[in-house]
This record gives sequence, C-alpha cells and structure tokens, in this order.
Amino acid sequence: MITDPLFYAVAIPAVLLFGISKGGFGGGLGTAAVPLMALVVSPLQAAAILLPILCLMDLVALWKFRGKWVWPELRVLLPASLLGILVGTLLFEYMSPFVVKLIVGVVAITFTLHYWVNRRFRDRSALPPFPQRFGVIGGSVAGFTSFIAHAGGPPINMYLLRRPLNRTDFAATTIVFFAVVNYVKLIPYTWLGQFDATNLATSAALAIFGPIGVLIGAFLHARVSDRFFFAFVYVLLFAVGLKLVYDGLTGVL
Repeated sequence: MITDPLFYAVAIPAVLLFGISKGGFGGGLGTAAVPLMALVVSPLQAAAILLPILCLMDLVALWKFRGKWVWPELRVLLPASLLGILVGTLLFEYMSPFVVKLIVGVVAITFTLHYWVNRRFRDRSALPPFPQRFGVIGGSVAGFTSFIAHAGGPPINMYLLRRPLNRTDFAATTIVFFAVVNYVKLIPYTWLGQFDATNLATSAALAIFGPIGVLIGAFLHARVSDRFFFAFVYVLLFAVGLKLVYDGLTGVL
C-alpha cells in the first residue's frame, strides 16, 4: 500500500470530491480527482486506484437517484461509450505518463473554460439544444477520456447541458452512464494489469471516503446552491490543469 502522507493529503479530498459529484452536486467536478492525484503519482496509477472506489460509489449513487434517469439519452450515450473505451484500450500501450498528463491537463482546462464561458454568456443568448445524435460524439469521447483518467465528465456535460433536462434528470442520467462505463472498464483495466497489490490495497484504504462523498453530495444537491462550490473547485481545477500540461509538455519535448 502507498504510505506517503502527501499522497493521502491529496487523494482523500480527491475521492471525496468525486463522491460529492456522483451524489448529484457539482456536476462533473469529479474530473478534478485524477489531476489532483497526478501531482503525486502517475495519472495511470491514480486512475487504477480510483476505479474500484468509483464502482463502490456508483452503487450508492444509483440507489439515491433510482428511477430518475432518462433512458432515451442513455440509449444513445452508452453504446457510443463502449467505442471510446475500446479505442482507449487499444491505444493504452502507446501512451506514456507524460502524454496522459497532457491529455488530463487539456481536459481539465477545456472543462473549466467551457464552464466559465457558459456562465458568462448564458444570459445573453439562448443556445439551441443539441440534436440527440450528437450524443454519439459525446458518449464516445467520454468513454475514451473516462478510460484514460476518469475524465468523462466534460464531454458528457457539454452534451447533456444542451439537452432539455432538469437538474435531477441530468444528475441521475450521468450517474447511470458512468456506473455502466466504470464497471465495463474493470475488464480492460484487469487485462492491462492495472490492479496490482499496491493499487488494490491503496483503493481499500481510501474506499470509505467514496460513499461518504456520495451521501454528502446527495444531501447538498437538494439544499445548497452549486455556485460558490463551483467557483472554488474550477479555479483549483484550472490551476492543476496548467501544471499537468506543463509537466506533460516538458516530458514529451
């Protein structure tokens, strides 16, 4: 098991943040988890440690939002996500830790900029909803980025936020989407040898914080505005994204 105190100082907040996001509060802010952990371990190891915990969180989140998801959206998104996972599996051996850091950093920065631009202009012009066929793009890209670094939130959010869904429909639909994606990812992660003794023991040590985060998120979803929470975490996510892009470019070049 990893014993470095610095790792746990970063990993515990990262797991709680992912859980809060899965609990329906904070949208796709679980995207910040791997970037945060990648500051102290490789992003590939961070993703492997997180996956069993995410699967545990998914069970709690599915129970909290049972029956509230929108199946017409999922019928488009889920098959597309399998394509993205397959592409990630096939490309896995060609991606160095520096390339993964670069991808994760770019996703983090893009997600942050998308959120800020959307907030800046949402009152000035009503954007038309995306056609449902765009879900094939959103689902496949989310499957790929989720496979690489559990960072499927940005592409899914960019699509679903432009669909006619209320806040609870949106949260429940994303919960089902990522529950299916995460359990499917267990197969290629096992095949690629990502679940060694160190990673599994570390996952077990962190596992308790996953359901706690989900329950906190579900509690906040019905009672608290996202605004200030979003503002803090997005600034953090943007800064971490810049750091990972710098590290990734330095390593690649």
